Amino acid sequence: MLPETRYARSGEVNIAFQVVGEGPLDLVLVPRFVSHLDLDWEEPRYAHMLRRLSSFARLILFDKRGTGLASATAPESIPASASSSTGSSRESRS
Repeated sequence: MLPETRYARSGEVNIAFQVVGEGPLDLVLVPRFVSHLDLDWEEPRYAHMLRRLSSFARLILFDKRGTGLASATAPESIPASASSSTGSSRESRS
């Protein structure tokens, strides 16, 4: 059974997170480049690691903005410098 997925608001984006275990320590696992909370539990080796970590700590998992169960980042929230550098690289390929 999958842990309950909850959501926290960060600006205009909902960040998906799960809390597993009840140990005396809080352990935040920072996800890889791309993550998906529900799919992480379907990979046997990764799920085993998550269960082991949650056996001694309160394990806090989350999906980064725009990945997995988190909301996509709104285009207007992307800094102008990021979009301008992307545009210039596109122009240089033309």
